[in-house]
Amino acid sequence: MMLQQQHQNGTTVSIGHSRDANSVAAADAFFSAWRERGHRVSAVVDWPEDAASWLRQARRLTAGAPDVWVIAAAVDGFVQLSRRLVHSTHWTARRTFAFASLADPMCGVLAGPAVLDGLRGATGDGRSWAISGNEVVLVAD
Repeated sequence: MMLQQQHQNGTTVSIGHSRDANSVAAADAFFSAWRERGHRVSAVVDWPEDAASWLRQARRLTAGAPDVWVIAAAVDGFVQLSRRLVHSTHWTARRTFAFASLADPMCGVLAGPAVLDGLRGATGDGRSWAISGNEVVLVAD
């Protein structure tokens, strides 16, 4: 697990997810696995694909100053939320890990310049990816 390799026991995460079935299942599975390993979860926050501003979700996701964020989401809703996170909270993509759904080439493009720079995660087949600039790139492990 890439996240566990980079952070020590006791690392606090905040988990965010879209409301689609795949995102909910991934977030639930991560929550259970993380807690079983002795780590803390400061919040689990979901959001719709369409919202008026995403401010409430952004504030809940960043409350409690987690060490890192873990995101299981569809591209459209997360892109909107990420803009709100950047402009209204202390969130940074560089401290965020995501599931394969956000390795979509359009994710960085739709979010805009530098919004998701440094966001990283794993593909469905276990390779690592990261957003650099506006592009999703595979990372050599």
